[in-house]
Amino acid sequence: MLKDYQGLEVTTDSLLTIAAIDRYTDQALAYGKDAVAIFQGIEADEECAIANAHAAAFYLSHESTQSHRKAVPYLEAARRYKHKTTEREQLFISAVEAWEIGAIDQSIAYTEELAEKYPRDLIAVQLGQYHYFYQGNKEALLKIAEKVLPANRENHYLHGMIAFGLEQCHRLDEAEAVGRMAVAMDRNDPWAQHAVAHVMEMQGRLEEGIAWMESHSDTWENCNSMLYTHNWWHVALYYLEKEDIQNVLQIYDAHLWGRAWKESPKDQVGVISLLLRLELRGIDVGGRWQELVPYLIGRIHEHALPFNDLHYVYALARAGQAELVTEMLLSMQAYADAANPFIKQTWNEIAVPTARGLAAHAQGEWEKASGYLGITVHRLQAIGGSHAQRDLFEQVYLDGWLRASQNHEALRLLEKRIAAHRYVPSVQREPALRANKQELVQFSAQNPTEKAVATLSKAENVGSADLAIKSRVITKPNQPTHWTEQLSQFQKLSLATTYARIIEMGGHLSA
Repeated sequence: MLKDYQGLEVTTDSLLTIAAIDRYTDQALAYGKDAVAIFQGIEADEECAIANAHAAAFYLSHESTQSHRKAVPYLEAARRYKHKTTEREQLFISAVEAWEIGAIDQSIAYTEELAEKYPRDLIAVQLGQYHYFYQGNKEALLKIAEKVLPANRENHYLHGMIAFGLEQCHRLDEAEAVGRMAVAMDRNDPWAQHAVAHVMEMQGRLEEGIAWMESHSDTWENCNSMLYTHNWWHVALYYLEKEDIQNVLQIYDAHLWGRAWKESPKDQVGVISLLLRLELRGIDVGGRWQELVPYLIGRIHEHALPFNDLHYVYALARAGQAELVTEMLLSMQAYADAANPFIKQTWNEIAVPTARGLAAHAQGEWEKASGYLGITVHRLQAIGGSHAQRDLFEQVYLDGWLRASQNHEALRLLEKRIAAHRYVPSVQREPALRANKQELVQFSAQNPTEKAVATLSKAENVGSADLAIKSRVITKPNQPTHWTEQLSQFQKLSLATTYARIIEMGGHLSA
């Protein structure tokens, strides 16, 4: 019986195995590219159950069918020698066993027990956070890390884990302070850097975010492809908000798809997400969708995570693979129908309708897309992912309403997004108002009860001519504020820009 560098007992007599576990632990917490060191530990002591469990977890975290198959023999070995191990090792092996069969609730329960009894086991805490992240349970994601803080105050990795949890819980000032502290403790902590990047994005601090991330980008050479590409993805988002498309495409080609492990689901999700964001801004991405297809075919029947599936189905649709899209949607529904009770509702009520809506949007069926997405867009936290990642689906929902000229629906969402400082699309076409008659209040310009509460006028370059833009929001006593049909008179007017001006002048929409 020996101890690892966390002070945890390990059932092995091999110093080489302990060294490998120590290296694996450090690399797993750092999202490093040398986590494969765990296999050297197994070579030194093939009966070390916890080393085999770590190897199985390493493969399961890739969230692909092929990697799942690779995990099985290591998990079988861990199970075979489990009876000889300590309570902590048995709990961790049980957590990985539950994960392998999709019993995520049970796996979470084991990680919580480990955090309670063995707070120095940060790999168990990281696994708990991983599950909570993909369950959309941000409060528990933070709590499991905070629970073990008294035993790990010197550990910068834990502070980075806490910082990310704080950000997901919208405690932005605390998140930035803790994240910066972790990076001050060790500049090479990419997860803590990433937590601070999230804060800056949420607060619209684009230049600061670029400077922060690019000043640490040299350290990402030590990262595995997932976090290397993901941290560069965050840099690309900053440039995208600045409308610096040249830099976004350069990052995509050089640091995302150019450096991706192309068979990795997580790397694939990142590039799909960025391509979709570019297209929502009217950017032609060329043949980049088609480049993904050979790597996505194997994803069609996996259904490892609903969050991932939503990206795959959109990419296949944008690549013109209509038959594969149909096949995947049918496969998702079949999986949802047969899913275990813990995940069944999420798949049936959220994942499948959202996938249908995304496929419809990718194929230009705007109203159909908005119809499906309207059912789920405000419940998407349940599929996991971060705020920044899930925001994409709201952007698609808004884009669908705008393209369908259902602008009263779009305006409700625009107001919410402007208040939250989120991306607002610009529509370079006539934003004709459409709504049910009972929803659209119209007044005559001569009616004395009307009151103009905002008049916006600005010369805007549209094509080769300047166009004076005048839009009015009018009210009637005891009536909500409404947009008038005057808005539809102006060709190539950006609906989002006009609405932003009204917000800046203190206007408000309620309908």
